[in-house]
Amino acid sequence: MHLNRVLVARALLIAVLAVSAVSGCSIQRFAVNKIGDALAGGGTTYAMDDDPEFVRAAVPFSLKLIESLLESSPEHQGLLLTAASGFTQYSYAFVQQDADELEDRDFQKAQELRDRARRLYLRARDYGLRGLEARHSGIGAALNDRSADALAATQPEDVPFLYWTAVAWAAAIGVSKDDPQLIGDLGIVDALINRALHLDDAYDFGAIHAFFITYSLAGLESIDEQSTMARRHLSRAIELSDGNLAGPYVSFAESVCVRIANRQEFTEMLERALAIDADGKREWRLANLIMQKRARWLLARRDELFLPSEAL
Repeated sequence: MHLNRVLVARALLIAVLAVSAVSGCSIQRFAVNKIGDALAGGGTTYAMDDDPEFVRAAVPFSLKLIESLLESSPEHQGLLLTAASGFTQYSYAFVQQDADELEDRDFQKAQELRDRARRLYLRARDYGLRGLEARHSGIGAALNDRSADALAATQPEDVPFLYWTAVAWAAAIGVSKDDPQLIGDLGIVDALINRALHLDDAYDFGAIHAFFITYSLAGLESIDEQSTMARRHLSRAIELSDGNLAGPYVSFAESVCVRIANRQEFTEMLERALAIDADGKREWRLANLIMQKRARWLLARRDELFLPSEAL
């Protein structure tokens, strides 16, 4: 989201609220929708930033502004999608990763952060579901009923909502392994992400395949089957991003190489992630910097993740 657009939107929002008492509701809704369009469609300044800590501090204000606008325009598609994706990415990059890195030093604090991450992921999921419901009335109830036809009417233009709802939901489950009710929702996640894959497998330069690198490890009994499936998704994710995104390499190293106890490939994958020039594609700079930070952290933990015999 472009910071200039955020500041302009803030000023406009104040103006809208100031005149709302004397203006009709429809005028206020029109103004809010215009602000929402600007925010939802605006810029890649955050994605291009080279300072993740600066972004960490700035994003919460933007997300709260979006939530404020949604109170006035609850079915605004752009705002709902931005909220779903924004809360998911913020939680992963700046809450869950902090928890992972802190766990060895302060387990209790790490658990508190994971609880916070879960709440943010569920908030993101709910915005995604609201977006799907606004596009397809009744889809939420059908999903809850595990109806096989729940997603039949969705089209390629629904893929962003399908994807971000599934990712947020899966992430919430991932940090809530002691919540059987939430774990029971895996079937819905499966339906959402597989529908997205069916409708547009190339979405967002391979984002769905990058998700499946980890997600494909669920539901298959054989480690060999899991590894084979994950490799297929890794290959497609690399193809669609021209190998310029660090995320797929890091996901494969962390999820697959550790599971199959392949220290050498683990190291090779993370080194490939680190070899990517974060400035090569400026619109992917922030994502690459965040994932390269995780790659360095994982490399520093090799001796904890692999037995000595696995180094051979």
